Amino acid sequence: MIALAEIERARERIAGAAVRTPLVRLPDTDIWLKLENLQPIGSFKIRGATNAIRAASPDELAGGVVTASAGNMAQGVAWAAREAAVPATIVVPDHAPQTKIDAIERLGGRVIRVPFERWWQTIVESRFDGVEGRFVHPVQDELVMAGNGTIGLELVEDLPDVDTVLVPFGGGGLSTGIASAVKTLRPSARVYGVDPETGPALSSAFAAGSPVEVEHVRSFVDGSGSRGVLDSMWPYLSDALDGAYTASLGETADAVRLLAERVRVIAEGAGALAPAVALSGRAGGGTIACIVSGGNIDAGVLSRILNGETP
Repeated sequence: MIALAEIERARERIAGAAVRTPLVRLPDTDIWLKLENLQPIGSFKIRGATNAIRAASPDELAGGVVTASAGNMAQGVAWAAREAAVPATIVVPDHAPQTKIDAIERLGGRVIRVPFERWWQTIVESRFDGVEGRFVHPVQDELVMAGNGTIGLELVEDLPDVDTVLVPFGGGGLSTGIASAVKTLRPSARVYGVDPETGPALSSAFAAGSPVEVEHVRSFVDGSGSRGVLDSMWPYLSDALDGAYTASLGETADAVRLLAERVRVIAEGAGALAPAVALSGRAGGGTIACIVSGGNIDAGVLSRILNGETP
């Protein structure tokens, strides 16, 4: 796990960039929503990216920054790089939503589109040939995880009797950071990752006892799901988390629709994974907190979901 002192330092470091997001109750339930979709870039990624870049020395930033992301981490890195007045290069998979690409470019980031295989290789190797700069890993950078952990600090302060925390799983940086803070401050709380059925990497790793390769199918849940847990992340995840759940595409679309209709919250696919599991009842009873990780969803996809479809 990430030390609480590192997470507290991260909170000081990212002040003025990330906002303290509200925690709202889903009406007629004991399900609470931590609204990271209300961050300046529409997702939690501003926390970890800002912490990593503000912690870097001028020499480390001299060549700019680089990351690999389907969209949200890219925006976080581009935002923090613009603040630091250094260039940002973002390697994105060829299926990345145009909404997120447009946002990266608005923030001044240079986008390099590559096939999924090459993008995944960049994440595994923490580098992209031909591009210089400080690589800000979207998952396995401890400064990124500490920045993400500030969500856990806020959560326990605002909901001290929380029993269960559900976190969407992409690579593990968010769930590790949050679990590190929550379990240190409230040891009785349980923290679970949530996969989409289209790439159940974490659920499969817990079932097998170690990372395994799974089939990954592209879907509207573009910010979560992968072909496997990174070997470097498994020690963190197996230590910090109590397990994992999987949400179907139908459940996730239903959750996007329900959040929009009942609490006027716009969640992207990954951001609706935790509420989807909470609403299903599979996470049990008690006080449940769901991390709504982001709201960067294409308008056309959102329109289809609001009209009752599962894209």
